[in-house]
Amino acid sequence: MLSMTSGEMGKREVQNPGLGSEEPAGSAFTLPEAMTGKASPAKAAVGDKPVFAYIASLPQPQRGVAERLDALAAKTLPNLQRSVKWGMSYYGVGDGWCFCCGGFAGHVKLMFINGAALEPVPPVTPMGMGKSTRGVELESVDDIDERQIAAWMTQVASAPGVGGKKH
Repeated sequence: MLSMTSGEMGKREVQNPGLGSEEPAGSAFTLPEAMTGKASPAKAAVGDKPVFAYIASLPQPQRGVAERLDALAAKTLPNLQRSVKWGMSYYGVGDGWCFCCGGFAGHVKLMFINGAALEPVPPVTPMGMGKSTRGVELESVDDIDERQIAAWMTQVASAPGVGGKKH
């Protein structure tokens, strides 16, 4: 089960050499408190590089959480495609987006499009992301249940066209 109430933020930092461990000069930003629209001022762009740049711009511990989730997605889903949309990183396979990951003050939201159909259903229902979107809020890398999150990633990616066209 996911532990989402870790009061100790940043207990350990994960470094992914492919994403960079230092904050890029001039790209840090203040994270919003709650999901009320965009997670960040990151510009919409398709591809790995914009997502890696978005993740690298996050402060710790959010950066470590986002790096770990990105690596888990790449390991779990062959032919993973990435994009930055609405200030968050989006992930998809086939003809639709499956889930997104965004940094907020105090946590990272991992939201599954059509998450209400997943087993078990993820516990968080976000505002403004559609009636069937569900996910989790993670305060630190210690909150990540890789087995459960990988199972959700696999389930949501198996539904053809989840999230509509990517272009």
